[in-house]
Amino acid sequence: MTFVVAACCVVGALVAGATFRYGAAAPLAPAPGAVPAMATEDYGRRLIAHTAEMLGPDQSDDALRFTKSRLNCGSCHLATGTEPGTLTLLQVPEHYPRFSGRVGASTDIEDRINECMQRSMNGKPLPKDSTEMIAMASYLRSLGAKYQAMGAGQKQPEEPAAFKTPPRRADLDAGKQVFGDKCSICHGADGAGLLATRDRAKGYLFPPLWGPDSFNDGAGMHRVLTAARFIKARMPLGGPDLTDDQAFDVAAYINDQPRPEMPNLEKDYPDPSAKPIDNPYGPYADDFPVDQHRFGPFAPIDAYYKSLKKAK
Repeated sequence: MTFVVAACCVVGALVAGATFRYGAAAPLAPAPGAVPAMATEDYGRRLIAHTAEMLGPDQSDDALRFTKSRLNCGSCHLATGTEPGTLTLLQVPEHYPRFSGRVGASTDIEDRINECMQRSMNGKPLPKDSTEMIAMASYLRSLGAKYQAMGAGQKQPEEPAAFKTPPRRADLDAGKQVFGDKCSICHGADGAGLLATRDRAKGYLFPPLWGPDSFNDGAGMHRVLTAARFIKARMPLGGPDLTDDQAFDVAAYINDQPRPEMPNLEKDYPDPSAKPIDNPYGPYADDFPVDQHRFGPFAPIDAYYKSLKKAK
């Protein structure tokens, strides 16, 4: 489907060879201050491509069970983040460290990885000194040099025109129709995705968009505008052709479906005025209802916060 977190899965499922026995890759115990021998950029890439198999709930080593979902990081970050465009990881190094409104403090690449682990992957944070964290962060940092080495033409994403928010509330019934017409062929009529093999531990070829194996309600993709931007840019996989209205409505339909709940979301955004206008949970620094923050119309909310900034 569009939001097709699936897209990434596809790439993730096809990218790495099965010659490396992930289940046997237990963290090493390096000397204090030393970098674990396994904490290579390639190991980090494999973790992003095969997150469900290597760090998921079916991992044979319980010390490596960090995610409760069976998504891969590559489910959203297509081609393990090496494709320019929406949700690319190529430019991550130049964006961190940076201030996070959700945290209320400066965050680095490792912090961002753990936000994804807890939200998009519905799991728990990786220890910052673990082999897996060092490998994933090393891989992400390596992509900065890869991006700089690319020619101007290679840096241009092959995507349709950027999503523009329709000036209305999302139509969930219309979104359901779009899902059935455009998304269900890959993600299933029930949104449960398509497993890569009969072995559930291997994760999904096309990821589930809701249900227990999907992202939780604290994830960025649980925001309608975030999901709609991704869907418009990337879905259907290999031939994105949805209109702004279709992407908007199907994103709302997907995010209206049941999914895991993240505890303590009320602690996000110490300054509630820093919340994105489509953040689906309060408290808010305005009087707009939760339904409007979830499904729009968003223009009045956007105008309200812009007026506050002008008044300062």
